[in-house]
Amino acid sequence: MSETTAKEERLTIYADYVCPFCYLGRQSLAQFQATREDPLELDWHPFDLRSDKRGPDGEIDHSVPDGKDEEYFEQARENVRRLQEEYGVEMTQEIATAVDSLPAQAASLYVKERHPERWQEFDEAIYAALWRDGRDIGDRDVLAEVAEEVGLDPEEVLDASEDDELRERLEERFSEARERGVTGVPTFAYDGYAARGAVPPEQLERLVEGA
Repeated sequence: MSETTAKEERLTIYADYVCPFCYLGRQSLAQFQATREDPLELDWHPFDLRSDKRGPDGEIDHSVPDGKDEEYFEQARENVRRLQEEYGVEMTQEIATAVDSLPAQAASLYVKERHPERWQEFDEAIYAALWRDGRDIGDRDVLAEVAEEVGLDPEEVLDASEDDELRERLEERFSEARERGVTGVPTFAYDGYAARGAVPPEQLERLVEGA
C-alpha cells in the first residue's frame, strides 16, 4: 500500500442507481465498514448503464436492442435473490428497467459538489427509495421527497437535476469512467486495484487491507 493512499483511505465506487447490484454492493460495503475502526472515505463516480439507448435529447429509447433478453434478466433476478439472502437485504423489486437514473445522478453530482457533508446520506436515500421502497427516482416528485428527507432544499436539487451544464459534466464523468476501463458496475477501486460486482465484504476487505 502506498504512503499516500494509506493516508487518504479512499475507496472509489463506479455505480448507477438503477443497477440492483450497485445497491447490493453498497450493503456489502456497509458490512465491511462496520468492521473497521477507521472510516473509509468514498469517492463516487457516476456511470450510465443506459448510455447506448439514449437519444440526442437524453431520453431512453427502449426499442434500441442491447442484447439483453428475458433469459438475461431472469438470470439477473436469480443473482439478485441470491445476494439478498447472502447479505440479509430486503428489496421490493429485483430489476428496474423502466426507471431513468439520469436526473438522480445529476442531482447527486450537484450535492456531492455543493453539499459534500450531505452527499452520502443523499446517495443512500436514493438507493433506498428505489430498491427498498419501490419508488421511481426518475420522477420529479420522488426526487424532491428524497432531497427533503435528508435536509436538502427540494427545489434546489430539482433545478440541478435538470441543469444542462451539469448534465454535460455528468456526461464527461461517464466518458472518463469508460476511458479508465470501467465497463460494468459496481466497480470498486483502491490503490490501483479493482473489484467488480456486488462482491462480499471479505473481498472488499482484501481489496483495501491487502492493497
